[in-house]
Amino acid sequence: MTRDRFTWLAYGQLSAFGYFFYGFGPVVPLLLQEQHTSRGVAGLHGTGFAVGGVVCGALAPWVVRRFGRRAAMWAALGGMSAGALGFWAAHPLWATLSLAVVTSAFGTLVVIIAMAGLSDHHGPAGPAALSEANALAAGVGLVAPLAVGATVAAGWGWRPGLAVVVPLVALLALAAFLFRVPVPAARPVPPSTTAGRLPRRYRLAWCCVLCTGSVEVCLNLWVADVLRSHSHAPAAVATAALSAVVGGMCAGRFLGSRLLLRRPTPWVLLGALAVSATGFAVFWSAPVLWVAVTGLVILGLGNSVHFPAGIALAVAHSGGQPDLAVSRASYATAVSFGVAPFLLGLLADGVGPHTAFLLVPVFLVGAATVAWRLRRYPATVPAPAPADESAAAALGSV
Repeated sequence: MTRDRFTWLAYGQLSAFGYFFYGFGPVVPLLLQEQHTSRGVAGLHGTGFAVGGVVCGALAPWVVRRFGRRAAMWAALGGMSAGALGFWAAHPLWATLSLAVVTSAFGTLVVIIAMAGLSDHHGPAGPAALSEANALAAGVGLVAPLAVGATVAAGWGWRPGLAVVVPLVALLALAAFLFRVPVPAARPVPPSTTAGRLPRRYRLAWCCVLCTGSVEVCLNLWVADVLRSHSHAPAAVATAALSAVVGGMCAGRFLGSRLLLRRPTPWVLLGALAVSATGFAVFWSAPVLWVAVTGLVILGLGNSVHFPAGIALAVAHSGGQPDLAVSRASYATAVSFGVAPFLLGLLADGVGPHTAFLLVPVFLVGAATVAWRLRRYPATVPAPAPADESAAAALGSV
């Protein structure tokens, strides 16, 4: 794979979204305290993210066809930056929820266009480029909770830490202008296959994506709250500790791609779920903060394989309809992001965040049950999906 100017620009664009996504997660418990709401209500910010992603997924093909990739990409990055700045003025619940929807929609458009562009641009090496891009985005996302935690510790609040995404986007725009980075045009839209029917066993793979997505979003939005309530970590430290999960995901994505080339996908996923369960057990039972952070790193290593393995299972059991399979799987991610954090928040209001977090191993067991059943079914080898439609998986990929 040859990494040229556009490759690095797309990597940077995905990384900008990764910074915002992983930076916003630890903000939710801080909003809970700021707005004096319950955990269930605060969890609606995750629902807002899901709504924005679904809306963007429906509109993205039309936007790209109407305005082209270059204009749509920079408009999306500008909208995401404006949303991040908007949080400076947004204090009431209705305002932060609205911004979560809008900023998520723009951010998801960034991901879809960048993923489609990389897939088009690199052809047969597209999957490698996408895997590398997600790993780099997770690496940049590793910095976000640290930055937000640092501004909280300095007494500035969380908003300056989240707004760091704005100068990142400005630097990308400057580099694209100075180096005259070309952006490949979108291919003509191929005939739609959305009227097709998927095999029954595809529903198992869909449920697997739903369960693993629920694990990731619960950790992203509520792990800081658990660290404060159970490990007695200061707010700034608990916020920054989410970087342990993201760091494990960054390393695991580089290693997981090699495992998926050498072993059957269900077995790789089962191994990853076992690693995640081990990390959760260490984190949940940790008597001190450093042990809890160690558990979070292990959790991240296991979680890194969940999404690519889940999408691979969905495609393998789609009856030769990979575009339709990936499109439907993106809605599983949206449902998980909309329902799981809200459900966990409601449970935490009743039994406390530490006990409520036992919902995470329930999702892990659900995903493991599906993977165990799918190992018995032969996988089909579908034709390559068109580059633009393969981007439908972008909704939960960072």
